[in-house]
Amino acid sequence: MEPSRPIRAASESVHPLVRVGAAWTWRLLVLLAGVLALGFVVSKLETVVIPVALALLVSALLLPSVDWMDRRGVPRAGAVLLAVVGTIGIVGAILSFVVEQFIAGLPGLSDQFTASITKAQDWLTDGPLHFSEDQIRHAGDNVVKAIQSNQEALTSGALTTAAVVGEIFAGAFLTLFTLVFFLYGGAQVWEFVTRLVPKGSRSRVRLAGKQGFSSLVGYVRATVAVAAADAIGIGAGLAILGVPLALPLASLVFIGAFIPIVGAFVTGFLAVLVALVTKGLLTALIVLGIIIGIMQLEGHVLQPLLLGRAVRLHPLAVVLAITTGIVLAGIVGGLLAVPIVAFMNTAVRSLCAEDPEEAEETYESLVSADPSVPLFPASPDEPGDHDPGGLPDPRD
Repeated sequence: MEPSRPIRAASESVHPLVRVGAAWTWRLLVLLAGVLALGFVVSKLETVVIPVALALLVSALLLPSVDWMDRRGVPRAGAVLLAVVGTIGIVGAILSFVVEQFIAGLPGLSDQFTASITKAQDWLTDGPLHFSEDQIRHAGDNVVKAIQSNQEALTSGALTTAAVVGEIFAGAFLTLFTLVFFLYGGAQVWEFVTRLVPKGSRSRVRLAGKQGFSSLVGYVRATVAVAAADAIGIGAGLAILGVPLALPLASLVFIGAFIPIVGAFVTGFLAVLVALVTKGLLTALIVLGIIIGIMQLEGHVLQPLLLGRAVRLHPLAVVLAITTGIVLAGIVGGLLAVPIVAFMNTAVRSLCAEDPEEAEETYESLVSADPSVPLFPASPDEPGDHDPGGLPDPRD
């Protein structure tokens, strides 16, 4: 049934740009409402979602080794057991060694920190600022009073430590339990979940998930390589300069590097502080120069060569994803933000392809093309690239 002439005349009286803008607006509002609803559900189920997401990341790291053992005749269950137990053993041994080194070096670091504070007080009183001892003592008293005034909050926080530790152990157990099943039969789990998708689109969704997970595997392996390079470079520099706790600080850099671009720099800044307290300003500046040099190597060589070929994400997209993840979910959000974007980048491109063959070609172009080539090259076939007014009509 055609609309009446007055309604059609009123619709035609509206400028086409306004009609297109209104059509885009209400569709984007619907998408925003869906995203907000999804975020609300995830926030309510974060105790489950975060362990599952972490298990997915670890499975992306261990799955190639499990498949390798499986292809060489090792039973699948045995391969999973070897991979999981071996990883736990290696991580546990490294953490034990790092903690032991940290405990052994902490007394000396405390003495050096006390001496540095004394030197700072002497400089404040005898240096160009000419602070009096009463002013410094007054400042210290203010710090003590601030701590005492917040003693109740600190005490209540200490009382919740047991609950937090319990949540951490529960999350670790759920992560380990989920990881075992992802490694043993992740493909069957994905096929079962995608049965909710209509049959006409089921194969495309399964292919998109498979390709997205393949990008996730590439991302995790590349991130481990970049993190190891950052830790080795910064740790070697600290050891050569004689900075205390070089190995524990390098381990922190390795862990922080799993948050691309910003993680290694933030954790490396702790090494600068330790060098400043223990070795003086010149050594701290040298350590800062080493960290900046390592970050330049990561940004211009390692990331384009490894991460660029794995997921082909623009640095701006990485920074925005990390910032959004940290704002929404803290450190865990910053850790999971880039893997989520990497997965969605490949999966959405696969779904937007016209047919499965084009989806395969799109995926191959992502993982094998030169990362310096733009993701969206200009095409003369697209009028929007040359005509500023060529907005797509959402009704098409």
